[in-house]
Amino acid sequence: MNINNSNEIPVRFFINDNIKVEKNAIEELDQLLTVNESVATLKHYAPGYFSNENAKVEEVAITPDFHKGSGIPIGTTIFTKGFVIPQAVGNDINCGMRLYTTSLKEDDIRSNSKKIEADIRHIFFEGGRSIPMTKVQREAILKEGLMGILESQKTMNRSGLWAFYDARQQEEDLSKVNRLGSFITDKVDGLDSFLGSSEVSYDSQIGSIGGGNHFVEIQKVVHIRNHAIAKEWNIKKGQVVVMIHTGSVSIGHHAGFNIKEMLKEIYPASLKHPKNGIYVLPHSEQHASQWNRYWNLLHNAANFAFANRLFLGLMLQKSLALSIKDFEYKLLYDAPHNFVWEENVDGSAGFIHRKGSCTARSAEQMMNTPFQFTGEPVFIPGSMGAKSYILAGLGNRDSLYSASHGAGRNLSRGESVKVDDALFRDFIARFNIVTPIDPNRNDIKARQDILKKWEEELKKEAPYAYKNINDIIESHEQFGMAQVVAEVEPILTIKG
Repeated sequence: MNINNSNEIPVRFFINDNIKVEKNAIEELDQLLTVNESVATLKHYAPGYFSNENAKVEEVAITPDFHKGSGIPIGTTIFTKGFVIPQAVGNDINCGMRLYTTSLKEDDIRSNSKKIEADIRHIFFEGGRSIPMTKVQREAILKEGLMGILESQKTMNRSGLWAFYDARQQEEDLSKVNRLGSFITDKVDGLDSFLGSSEVSYDSQIGSIGGGNHFVEIQKVVHIRNHAIAKEWNIKKGQVVVMIHTGSVSIGHHAGFNIKEMLKEIYPASLKHPKNGIYVLPHSEQHASQWNRYWNLLHNAANFAFANRLFLGLMLQKSLALSIKDFEYKLLYDAPHNFVWEENVDGSAGFIHRKGSCTARSAEQMMNTPFQFTGEPVFIPGSMGAKSYILAGLGNRDSLYSASHGAGRNLSRGESVKVDDALFRDFIARFNIVTPIDPNRNDIKARQDILKKWEEELKKEAPYAYKNINDIIESHEQFGMAQVVAEVEPILTIKG
């Protein structure tokens, strides 16, 4: 790859020859690599800005789904010392994947499809979430994540969706979530309107899928590649699984906005702001209050995202339970892919930022967890209607213990809307999707303006807008990042 890298930052690409790398993504990466120039300027003209004189970007790893983002390319993992780069996480903090295994078969879904789809539309989009909460529950979520829910839910007396919250099972499931789904912080920053009062009200934020490439999907296992790990993870051919992809939605945007404004405020007034628009937050005594506020905002949003995926899982479980009785519904794992971790790499302390990449740790790195004999579960979805993959991490040091979070865009959202209409018609005829708009309703059929907008949103996420998922997976195996355990295909997809 030809990249401008005058700072000689080690950059490693994990992309095989079958995958096209777009010029605009390389250009965006080139701009990112100038961060060390900004850091050098700050060290020279603003003494005390950094406590660590060795503050710098140490190395960068690029995953196979690499493509242009908004300032930071998607599929970028960055290891820094002495500072963090909040934009290398983005606003959708702790966007991630959650996967459940079930005892259901495809026919269980197909034979009840009309009622299941109607129940999904009601529960997800037509006021049927029924998630009562007070300020106590909302505050516990933002401060303590899944552990906070476990402690505070007792007062809800299993009302509404809480009837599907099994406290004993949820306590056991904490070990199946990255960092236990709980970043403990003692403050909620600027979210009073979300917290509400001590009165019970029905939450409109939790249980949000969000837009873009986020989804909840009912899938079937079509092929087992690693039978030993599949058995350990309770994955069987023909089985139905549920995959959820979403993050912190509006709470993340609140955190991202406040963090960016804070970074601008502390930047020295005497210096020109970075040309690439990327600001760093120093880990220094001079900016200790801003440092602490950053982690509060980050953790509030991350905790919400963990809770959001949990409740989306419960909403889908309820949607199925209204038609199907007595089925198993077990969490396999919940894995973030937009976050920053305080980590040691080769014995050196720093910060690993993952923008559109997820952790893919080895069995050894997962000691004292349910995955100490298998490696960390990794979920890589294809585009809408395409195959997705369940993998096990191999702990590749050169990739900073990371893997892709999806197929990666091949066309921008604007370009996707302009694709041949016949191609879209062919896709949508074969694809089973539930959205807030039901195009089969008579009143909707008469509204061409609404249908056009509905189609445009789907076109942006259609298969032709994304890279070939098989090439992405082959790269992971070729470079020893993760090994495939199972292949799954969609039965029904829910989009926000």
